Amino acid sequence: MRAILLGGGLALLGTLLGTRLAIQALVKRGYGQLIRDDGPTSHHTKRGTPTMGGLVIIVSVVAAYALAKLLTQDAPSASSLLLLFLFTGLGLVGFLDDWIKISKQRSLGLRSTTKMGGQTLIAVVFAALALQFEDENGRMPISAGVSFIRDFSWQLPTVAVVVWVLIMVAGTSNAVNLTDGLDGLAAGASVMVFGAYTLVNIWQNNQNCATRPGPRCYEVRDPLDLAVVAAAITGACFGFLWWNASPAKIFMGDTGSLSLGGAMAGIAIMTRTELLLLVVGGLFVTITMSVILQVGWFKLSKGKRLFRMAPLQHHFELRGWAEVTIVIRFWIICGLCVAGGMGIFYAEWVAGA
Repeated sequence: MRAILLGGGLALLGTLLGTRLAIQALVKRGYGQLIRDDGPTSHHTKRGTPTMGGLVIIVSVVAAYALAKLLTQDAPSASSLLLLFLFTGLGLVGFLDDWIKISKQRSLGLRSTTKMGGQTLIAVVFAALALQFEDENGRMPISAGVSFIRDFSWQLPTVAVVVWVLIMVAGTSNAVNLTDGLDGLAAGASVMVFGAYTLVNIWQNNQNCATRPGPRCYEVRDPLDLAVVAAAITGACFGFLWWNASPAKIFMGDTGSLSLGGAMAGIAIMTRTELLLLVVGGLFVTITMSVILQVGWFKLSKGKRLFRMAPLQHHFELRGWAEVTIVIRFWIICGLCVAGGMGIFYAEWVAGA
């Protein structure tokens, strides 16, 4: 438990203090955000705001985890190292995307195929490695099954597991990326989701089959160490929110959104709560569905739009809602989704206890 508190606290301090230094360095070099011309006109005032703030989140999380392990004299687990690999690997893809935007002074970075290729490579390597490293109880960081709160009884072949992990990672990382369109929206929502997964990991550790075998125990490897990473990400996003809240002094960019989305998918897969993420991350699902529906309706109706603009948050902007109003109301929706997901998680255990 000390490592969880240290991880969260150190990561919070890292972004709270480190983001200010990053803002100064990025402003000095002129590394500012470029704004799409087809977006809401109110966003044009944000042109030049420093971006790539996700680097501070990534460095803070990795440093906080390492320091927490060092101070508690506890060895890192295979599960947490793999989760950090996924987190930093997708952050690298996002960084390349942000860097191209800045260096070439255009609002579009990596080509979509290249970006997807990078996400695919990281996800496949993660899946292949996570199917190794059995512990003394025969458990691997991820399982060969699909899960809601626990694995279903049927198992997938290895190739299908890798494909499923790829779908989860690509889908969730892109969902967070689509959500990151208003000041503080993605950072605040991520605080809630990763905070919830910190509690899920602690509960799974307390009811783990390795220490408390029983009919309702959880077959999850290294849940307490995963809680350290989840707490570190929660703290890092919380500290970053100080600078990212409206009016934002810095944006996380694709560097931050892709890494957070990847970690969200990774922790859901490792905790055997893959489909529960659809409930806990309901805000991200809703925003992603708004884009899918917009594109689908546009093609089917030969040019008509379902929303004034997608993702969904921009639809409400064009309807005249203030940015802060949208963010707070979407945070409320996210909080309700997280509370609903946590309620389902606990109710399943109570029902079977």
